[in-house]
Amino acid sequence: MPGMVSGEHAVTRARADATTAIMDAAERLLVEVGYAGITARKLADAAGVNLGLIHYYFGSMEEVFLRVLERFTARLTERQAAMYAGDAPFIEKWRTAMRYLFEDRASGYQKIVYELFAMSWNKPEIRARVVGINERWTETVAGAVADGMRELGVDTRQFPAKAITCLIVSFNKGIMLDGLTGFDYGHAELLDMIDQFLVRLSHEHEEGTR
Repeated sequence: MPGMVSGEHAVTRARADATTAIMDAAERLLVEVGYAGITARKLADAAGVNLGLIHYYFGSMEEVFLRVLERFTARLTERQAAMYAGDAPFIEKWRTAMRYLFEDRASGYQKIVYELFAMSWNKPEIRARVVGINERWTETVAGAVADGMRELGVDTRQFPAKAITCLIVSFNKGIMLDGLTGFDYGHAELLDMIDQFLVRLSHEHEEGTR
């Protein structure tokens, strides 16, 4: 019946609006005060919703936080994957990825990542979800690394793509954590050294294929 369909649509829309408002508010609060400083009441007030809707729609505060991190990660990994899928040389993709790394500090994403990492250390029941976030980023980087190594003619027997991917993901996390604590010793020099190394590899490969 038309009235019933319209009513069901309104309920669905109301739920979508409320869950989005809760997640948006949680995202802001995770950046501003961290997960330990967020109560259900504070979150409901920030989202402009009834307190009971948080449990009704999410089941727990931890679920809200995890959904926020997963949503944010999906946006950024999709951006990253689209960039890596482009036609630019690998070195330009690398430079863009490193620019994103520093630009994303302002978005608050890196703080949310480490807030949820810390939460998972003492909550094994949510650790698998956080591992999934790590896996999503690693898979995105792994594909780009494999393509880049082929483009640059790197010997994967000497430099396995999995090892290079692990190195990149690990030092990215280190730079993120340092940035959150206001420590930036050697970051610029490290990235400049890697950039020069990639330039040299590119030139050597071009010379070798002529």
